[in-house]
Amino acid sequence: MSEFGDILYEVKGRAAWITINRPKVYNAFRGQTLEELITAFHKAANDKGVSSIVLTGAGEKAFCTGGDQSAHEGNYDGRGVVGLPIDEIQGLIRDVPKPVIARVNGFAIGGGNVLVTLCDMAIAADSAKLGQVGPKVGSFDAGWGTALLARVVGEKKAREIWYLNEMYTAEEAVAMGLINKAVPMAELDAAVTKWTDTLAERSPTALAFLKRSFNADSDSIRGISNMALHAVKLYYATDESKEGVDAFNEKRKPDFHKFVE
Repeated sequence: MSEFGDILYEVKGRAAWITINRPKVYNAFRGQTLEELITAFHKAANDKGVSSIVLTGAGEKAFCTGGDQSAHEGNYDGRGVVGLPIDEIQGLIRDVPKPVIARVNGFAIGGGNVLVTLCDMAIAADSAKLGQVGPKVGSFDAGWGTALLARVVGEKKAREIWYLNEMYTAEEAVAMGLINKAVPMAELDAAVTKWTDTLAERSPTALAFLKRSFNADSDSIRGISNMALHAVKLYYATDESKEGVDAFNEKRKPDFHKFVE
C-alpha cells in the first residue's frame, strides 16, 4: 500500500519524481496534498541515490492550479497560517540541496505557477498555460509569487502577470524566462529525463553549493513571504475576498467594488 494518497513518488534512475495526483481537480492542492509533498521532498533530500527532483502533475491537463477552492472558506483544510503549510513546501523547494525541475504538463495557475517560479528549472509541454488569478478570485501572493517572479521575468512583466491575470503559452513563458524550454507533450518525459541524467553525472556537493549561492541573493524574500501569509490570512476573512471565492464557485464575475467604501 502506498504511503501517499494525493501524490505519487517514484525514483527513476537517480531522479525522484513527485507527482500531484488529483487530476479531477486539475491537481489543485489541499492540506493533505501539501503534507505529502513535504514528506516526499524530505525523502528525496535524504536519499543519497537521488541527484535531482522532478515536480509535476498527473495527466495532461494540469501541472497544478493552486489551492483547492472547494476547501477555502476563509481558511483551507490543513495547518499553517492560511490553513495550508504553503510556506513549508515553498521553502523546501528552495532549500533541498538538489536541483528541482518543474515538469509543466498543463495548466500552472495561481499557486501552481508560484511552484514553477520556485523550482530551479522548468520544462513545459508546448500546450501548457501559465498565469496568476489572485486579484480575480479574491487572493494574492505577496511573497515568493511576486518578489521572486519579478527577479525571474522582470518587474514590468511580473506586474502584468499579477494585475491582468492573463494566461501565457509555454512559448511565451520561455520568452519571458519563466520556464527554460518548451517541447511537444510526447517529448516531455524524454526532455526531463535528459536533464536528470545529466544532473546524475554532476558533483552533488557542487550542485548543492551552487543552489545555495543562487538562493542567497534572494533569500530576504523568505521574510516578506512569511509576513504576507499573515496578511492574506486577514484578507481571506473579509467580505471582499469571500466574494472572489463565491463568484468562482458560482461561475460568475465577482463584484469586488461593492465592498470598497
